[in-house]
Amino acid sequence: MLLPFLDPGQALLGDRFPLPLDRPFTLRAAVRVGLKPHDLGWLCEEGFLRRMLNGVYVAAQAGDSIELRADALRLVVPPDAVVTDRSAGCLHGAEMILAPNDHLAVPPVSVFVNRRGARLRNDLTDSGQRFLRPADVMEVFGVRVTTPLRTACYLGRLLRADGAFAALDTMLRLGAFGRDELWAETDRFRGIRGVIQLRAFVPLADGRAESPGESVTRLRWLAAGFQPGPELQIEVERPGQWSYRIDLGVEDLRFGVEYLGEEWHLLTPQQRQRDERRRTWLEEQRDWIIEPVTKQNVFGHQRDIEGIIMNGIRDARRRL
Repeated sequence: MLLPFLDPGQALLGDRFPLPLDRPFTLRAAVRVGLKPHDLGWLCEEGFLRRMLNGVYVAAQAGDSIELRADALRLVVPPDAVVTDRSAGCLHGAEMILAPNDHLAVPPVSVFVNRRGARLRNDLTDSGQRFLRPADVMEVFGVRVTTPLRTACYLGRLLRADGAFAALDTMLRLGAFGRDELWAETDRFRGIRGVIQLRAFVPLADGRAESPGESVTRLRWLAAGFQPGPELQIEVERPGQWSYRIDLGVEDLRFGVEYLGEEWHLLTPQQRQRDERRRTWLEEQRDWIIEPVTKQNVFGHQRDIEGIIMNGIRDARRRL
């Protein structure tokens, strides 16, 4: 297939493309100008288009921004509805709020109508009903959305444990509120489903965590009760060069755990070699024990992260 508006050499859409190149458009709009669903599917597979939401597309050259995300949401969210949960987190700029593997598919939009008896029903949104105070809602580029604080409370209360813990870390990382504010907000949910989980996680949440996998690795350490507990982002200085940082560990024991996410650590041979050189330097020059772990170690029924941490602490103590 070679459509007349393609630039195959650069995987870009040309000026003859019948829809805007700088903002999102819907499947319905594409059909109106003569494009067929299978055309859009092929354009996505070849990298010319990106599917932002179910039924919402944008030219790949448009990039990504909070304003662009808001443009996409306005196409499917009624003006009297409120975006919340993970969709709200993304709109606030929480880049890693998605659930594991959500980047492989397009998750539904979480949209709620703040009117008694009102509920959206269509194939684009994951809808429902909640009751919000005016102070719980703000606008981001014209889209009504729960505030970062309210969004964090919903995520920490309603998601399963791993997702909830990682979401609280991610929302704290935005810097829009502090842990004390988050703790105070939990009083509003007294007696409501999920508040026990929320109140258990808030004191442990930490905005220094740099990925959901790193957050869940820390949760495994804390839940197992291994002592000493983990420190985050331990800085190891190098003479005349940038310092190295270790995701989790115990500085006094010189024991660390590094979560190797596929996007930042395992995607290319160069990334893997860079991480290997870094770990070798820490082990040989600073006498650290560094345990690299991946999603297979941390998630699923076959996980062994607890054993890795326990054995690492034991070996570090023996060495000292």
